Amino acid sequence: MTTRLVIARHGNTFTKDQTPLRVGARTDLPLVETERGTNIGKYLRMRTIIPDVVFAAPLKRTMETARLAIASLDKDIKLNIDDRFIEIDYGPDEGKTEAEVVARIGQKAIEEWDRAGIVPDGWTVSVEGIKDQWKKFANEIEAEYKNKTVMVVSSNGIIRFAPYLTGDFDKFSEDFNIKVGTGSVCILEKDENEEFWRVIEWGTKPKDKLIDKTAPQPISSHIA
Repeated sequence: MTTRLVIARHGNTFTKDQTPLRVGARTDLPLVETERGTNIGKYLRMRTIIPDVVFAAPLKRTMETARLAIASLDKDIKLNIDDRFIEIDYGPDEGKTEAEVVARIGQKAIEEWDRAGIVPDGWTVSVEGIKDQWKKFANEIEAEYKNKTVMVVSSNGIIRFAPYLTGDFDKFSEDFNIKVGTGSVCILEKDENEEFWRVIEWGTKPKDKLIDKTAPQPISSHIA
């Protein structure tokens, strides 16, 4: 039997005509659109992956995304608030444009963050702490929701460290982009006799998969 973990990133907090800012734990912005949250639910329905329970960080963008996804699943699913999945603190770069952030820390620091999760100077991030949170949560899933499907709605700074559950984060980050786009979905699975989790999908964009696809489809072992 298999236990499944679905991880989704929240939807957009800036419109196309706005300049995006580094939004972390100290900035609580609402969504500016509903499409991505709704599409998360639609995509999971298409894949016949229906969560038994949903956890979300206590921020407007994550809670709203979770509620939109649940509404699209057309099922009464409990939504739990979980502080462990709140976004990281960008320190002096919180609320700054990307140009301002690059001017302070340099483009190389951004690339290392996006490639390998190396924390730029000044950001309040404990990689070991986030890694331990994912491991503890995974253990809780196995204990409380064994052979069921659990969904987590979080942010980019937290989600990128979920591959630690595979047992080889360095290899995963070499082969795949750990940065997950807004409204994207990741799916991990673990069988009873396995030590580590398997990544089935990573960074899937529901909108791309929903085009001309109306019938439910079974999970295939691939990374999108």
